Amino acid sequence: MAVRSDIRNVAIVAHVDHGKTTLVNAMLQQSHVFNEREEVPDRVMDSGDIEREKGITILAKNTAVRYTGPLAAQLGEPDGITINVVDTPGHADFGGEVERGISMVDGVVLLVDASEGPLPQTRFVLRKALEAKLPVILCVNKTDRPDARISEVVSETTDLLLGLAQDVTEEGVDLDLDSLLDLPVIYCAAKAGYASVNQPEDGGLPDNHDLEPLFECILKNIPAPEYEEGAPLQAHVTNIDASDYLGRLGLVRIYNGTLEKGKQYGLSRVDGSIENFKLTEILRTEGLDRVPADSAGPGDIVAIAGVSDIMIGETIVDPNDPKPLPLIHVDPPAISMTFGTNDSPLAGTEGKDHKLTARMLKDRLDRELIGNVSIEVLPTERPDAWEVRGRGELALAVLAEEMRREGYELTVGRPQVVTKKVDGKIYEPMESTTIDCPEEYMGDVTQLMAARKGRMDSMTNHGSGWVRMEFTVPSRGLIGFRAQLLTKTRGTGISSSISAGYAPWAGDITLRQNGSMVCDRQGKASPYAMQRLQARGDFFVQPQSPVYEGQVVGVASKPGDMDVNITLEKHMTNMRSSTADVLETLTPPIVMSLEESLDFANDDECVEVTPESIRVRKIILDREAWYKWNAKQRRANKAAANN
Repeated sequence: MAVRSDIRNVAIVAHVDHGKTTLVNAMLQQSHVFNEREEVPDRVMDSGDIEREKGITILAKNTAVRYTGPLAAQLGEPDGITINVVDTPGHADFGGEVERGISMVDGVVLLVDASEGPLPQTRFVLRKALEAKLPVILCVNKTDRPDARISEVVSETTDLLLGLAQDVTEEGVDLDLDSLLDLPVIYCAAKAGYASVNQPEDGGLPDNHDLEPLFECILKNIPAPEYEEGAPLQAHVTNIDASDYLGRLGLVRIYNGTLEKGKQYGLSRVDGSIENFKLTEILRTEGLDRVPADSAGPGDIVAIAGVSDIMIGETIVDPNDPKPLPLIHVDPPAISMTFGTNDSPLAGTEGKDHKLTARMLKDRLDRELIGNVSIEVLPTERPDAWEVRGRGELALAVLAEEMRREGYELTVGRPQVVTKKVDGKIYEPMESTTIDCPEEYMGDVTQLMAARKGRMDSMTNHGSGWVRMEFTVPSRGLIGFRAQLLTKTRGTGISSSISAGYAPWAGDITLRQNGSMVCDRQGKASPYAMQRLQARGDFFVQPQSPVYEGQVVGVASKPGDMDVNITLEKHMTNMRSSTADVLETLTPPIVMSLEESLDFANDDECVEVTPESIRVRKIILDREAWYKWNAKQRRANKAAANN
């Protein structure tokens, strides 16, 4: 096999908030991608508004840095070596992006927080790397944290690596276990831009003041791309992008052969058919920019134009000798939501150019399928609603938020789990959940998880006043869990979870103790009515805001739904009273985000999402029709229980 010694392809993978994007930022700066006078924002790779607001990476993105240090000449490349870096998400809900990123690289840098150590997503990305037989570099980040425990974290990660390697080997993957024992370790403080092979003291910075050791470790341990000389073209489509001038772009990793601008090639479709096309443009990545090129060879990761409907997983081949590559495998979805048109009385009244129709909604969901390999869109009994399935509620909530910002009005149903039948029994998805919290809240968290059918697997106390608990819990038990965890732990609890396969149905779970305050007529919320109702619960609406029948205007202080007339006005009289002008104050309403609204909604409720507003409402707005439906559901449940 021939080798492209001037290229390295590497993905940076980690649990959420362990510093991947910050490390990529430092690599770009120290590679002189930016001008000296150019102001570089933090987390420059997080280009989306939602990514910056939430502080997490949602889409896998690639960049390229040019290494021209002393090791390049020693490896026979005095002009420098191009390192293609793929920045992947750290949240388990966006695992499809991780799988896609891993499919185009030859090795991974596993980033682990020097205090938190390996967490559920660390296990997920590490397992995917081992299944792909990719070499791993361990990078212990944030060594300057006051609560850093570097030696323990390295030991925990090594144990995790060897344990996963054994599991993967038993599943039939042939791994070189000896090479895993010699795991290269780099100690890093990405925010400062420091990296070293020497372990610093806990809470201290590395003894080297640049990232040169990290670059050298990548060049020495990540293999250069290999290819077969004379083999026909094989270029795998791993991502989709768009250009105002070129239309749809396909991001491809070339395994064999060469792409040349202006030539004819074949595109192997998902169904196995071959479609010929003319390659109109090749764009190489340099830093954060894409520059035109005339050709690209084995090992290159480039963007190409020429096919208007190119899809992820397809292969660009030689039309005379097509040899397509396997499709990208993605784990199946576990959570579903119903996306439908907005049929409330306020639909289309809040602004111009809102996208309201079922056709517009379906077209947008179809476009999402093109670039998002981890979701599915299925029809429902209603022609204006679709079941959207994904890895987790955050991934689907982000999709709804993106559509809202694009001008769509829609309704989104409460998250539901995707079940399956095994030997006639219903099985549901389970989650392996890790919770870190101060010791004094351990009892509250345990009680909270027990109510959600969670089973404790282990508990660790590092002696720093914090305790780590690991649970196995049904996926539906985690819907709305994070908000309650923050309440119970006074905002200090940290939770993370990842799929743990399927298990038999765990039984009913009561997720919400309080009922809803439901508006019984259309109008405007009256301060007079709200003053008299605020002892019954907490409101979601502002005074004088429009409301309609079936809208959930607040949370009741006791179980069961409560119909309220929130539009009642004070009757004017000519009677005087010494106490008539006593100032009455209203408790400020609860303002919920889209994710919090989805967590709050009951099974008979949904969330109305518009560019201006987010409202919780009943699926059946007419109160009389809802009572009939509710009585029918109770009779059906009673009959099922008796049988």
